[in-house]
Amino acid sequence: MPTTLRPPAGTAEEERGRHAVSALAAAVVGFFVITLDATIVNVALPTIRDELGGGMTGLQWVVDGYTLMFAALLLSAGALSDRIGARRAFGTGVAVFVAASAACGLAPGLGILVAARFVQGAGAAVVMPTTLALIREAYDDQARRARAVAVWASGGAAAAAAGPLVGGVLSELSWRLIFFINVPVGVVALLLVARTRPSPHRRVPFDRAGQLAAVAGMGGLTYGVIEAGAKGFTPHGVIVALVVAVLGLTGFLAVEARSAHPMVPLEMFRDRTMVIAVTVGFTFMVGFYGMPFVLSLYFQQLRGLSPMATGMAFLPMMAFSALLTPASSRLVRRIGRRASIIGGLLSMAAGTMILAVLPPTAPLWAVAALMVPVGLGGPLVMPPLTAHLLDNVPAHRAGVAGGILNTARQIGGALAVAVFGALLAGHGGFLHGLRTSLFVTVAVLLSTIVVTPLLRQRHDIT
Repeated sequence: MPTTLRPPAGTAEEERGRHAVSALAAAVVGFFVITLDATIVNVALPTIRDELGGGMTGLQWVVDGYTLMFAALLLSAGALSDRIGARRAFGTGVAVFVAASAACGLAPGLGILVAARFVQGAGAAVVMPTTLALIREAYDDQARRARAVAVWASGGAAAAAAGPLVGGVLSELSWRLIFFINVPVGVVALLLVARTRPSPHRRVPFDRAGQLAAVAGMGGLTYGVIEAGAKGFTPHGVIVALVVAVLGLTGFLAVEARSAHPMVPLEMFRDRTMVIAVTVGFTFMVGFYGMPFVLSLYFQQLRGLSPMATGMAFLPMMAFSALLTPASSRLVRRIGRRASIIGGLLSMAAGTMILAVLPPTAPLWAVAALMVPVGLGGPLVMPPLTAHLLDNVPAHRAGVAGGILNTARQIGGALAVAVFGALLAGHGGFLHGLRTSLFVTVAVLLSTIVVTPLLRQRHDIT
């Protein structure tokens, strides 16, 4: 743990500092394990398909079953963190995640695996906003909190770096091990959070109508896009799903606007910092989550690599991201948050553009090297964006703000997998779908760069 996060001398301060370090450690391990589960699966997808079947649609649901529930429940999970306390919510989420991970590893068929992935996503949804809430409670000082967020982000970066390689190695033995590995890591997180102080909580009614509308809206949209990629937009099931999506999302906005205790207070979106943070989070995940999905299949289906070799191909990208993340706070202090975010998005767009025009027979080392600029977007974008958002929300809304930001991130990842999977399975063929997916990513990233300079340096959301 960096010395800058150690408490000053003094019995009370030392005790408070120990609790702060435990809270940060629990947040890092929690963030690590749920991020690892998102990245470790991609390289195992062909192996899972060979054993359990399912085709491209089945593979999309293995990824999006987790991401969809993650996104759909994050909104209420953020509010849950504020209502019952971050420590209690964190422990509950980790326990559910660990149990579902064991169920994934034992799944006898694709249907059970996807169902367990849904439960995994539900547990992860509770964990994610509580990690930020634990940090917000533990570190009152803005500078120390920014450094703590950088350490927290390094946990996600380390998981992203380790995920493809660990997934490849474990898949050589059994794809089931990629889920069983979550169990001991989750237990460590539970032991750490047990050493933290009880969290404050606010007892207000739970927004059931809003939650149901959110699940219906996001579930219908994801299902509709995935099924449309396999069957087109004309089948009745696809049309019904998209209608449910529109009605669900419209109903969600109506419920939140009228609720006395909304899980997402819409007035938070009157501040452009919140709006831009949500937009950037969404865009970032389109590139950072969607690209590994398509390239994992590219390496194994078109280039004939093994799962382990595929993990090695991702190693330079993820390693550079992990190495830069701990230093991101110092870099941001020198160049500013907005410059860091814009630079990260430009780096991702440039790397993705070159990959899109690269010949399909390009040397593997060249492909791996060109993925590095995409990986650099992680430490350049998310730590300063998250710290900026936490600085602009009051403490009692830290869980809600974290839930909103990470919901946008997960929706971006879920839709990227749904749309890109549809393009890969389209009539133009795999290579055409791959290039189209990468061009779409570039367009989304560049469009977001235009609005990022509008981030305020400091503005409170009341």
